[in-house]
Amino acid sequence: MLKNSLSRWCLFAGLVMGGFASCGARGPAFSVVTLGCEGGLAEGNLSCYLLTRPGSGAYVALDAGTVLGGLRQAVARGSLNDCQPERGSNQSHEGWVLRQGIKAYLVSHAHIDHVSGLVIDSTDDTSKPLLGLDPTIDDLRDHLFNWKTWPNFGSEGERPLNQYRYQRLSEGNRQPIQGTDLEVQAFTLSHSNHYPSSAFLVRGGDQYLLYCGDTGPDEVERSQCLERLWAAVAPLIREGRLRGILLESSYPDGREPGLLFGHLTPEWMMKELHRLAQSVDPKNPQRALAGLKIAVTHIKPSLEKGRQPRELVQEQLKARNDLGIVFLFPEQGRRLEF
Repeated sequence: MLKNSLSRWCLFAGLVMGGFASCGARGPAFSVVTLGCEGGLAEGNLSCYLLTRPGSGAYVALDAGTVLGGLRQAVARGSLNDCQPERGSNQSHEGWVLRQGIKAYLVSHAHIDHVSGLVIDSTDDTSKPLLGLDPTIDDLRDHLFNWKTWPNFGSEGERPLNQYRYQRLSEGNRQPIQGTDLEVQAFTLSHSNHYPSSAFLVRGGDQYLLYCGDTGPDEVERSQCLERLWAAVAPLIREGRLRGILLESSYPDGREPGLLFGHLTPEWMMKELHRLAQSVDPKNPQRALAGLKIAVTHIKPSLEKGRQPRELVQEQLKARNDLGIVFLFPEQGRRLEF
């Protein structure tokens, strides 16, 4: 009787909070270890997040800007204790995670700050799938793994070494991720003048996590990419099955639209999140996203003196947050739970 009453109370609380609020007893569905969280000048801290199910130890890399350097930070902070070298192995902890723990790479687009770690570390990596939309795979094949920029560790193009087996995703179609119990759907994003980036909606069981690569706002990009993405995830938020979003805010407020270069600021991020809230609950959008975790990614550092963009972005999002969102700010080597 008590258990049934508690379950009914949790369901009621979830509905009141916009459909996704959870009872405190519900544990995390996903863990994310940050190997790199910045953009632009941060050559040792570029976009890369390891996604896993709690207790699994099998990781999927979401982009791969900084890999080995981030693994060393994560090992030092105790964030990868669920993926230990087998007894008798002569590999370092970070080497084991790189070669054995990371089961696949999901690459949002081929800009160097999202793939440099993948390319550099490929000489010592093991065979695994590399998943992306057609434009991303084409760019990796033609401009990076091509025997000119770097040896062809891919599975297409000239004399492929077949270490990374390209898996071309079809937009919106769900595909299993080899070596894990996860599935992924990819969606196109517009990253400056319609250059295609990607969002990945990852499913584990009946729960979801959304990772967005670089993206500009629809209004500036003159696209409907984010509108289509919000329409796809809105039902999951209503059902309480979207555990969180990783979404970029590369610059602080005050940047001219023509100088965004396919990125968001706190102002533009909140405009897009208001559109998402409207899709989730048109009658009560102010409560539609209350309690939703959003990790803010890809903040670009500055060479100027004074307050750094990361501090400004945090302050501006806090001031603009009229939707009750729980904003998280990833730190290299740290673990987040969703």
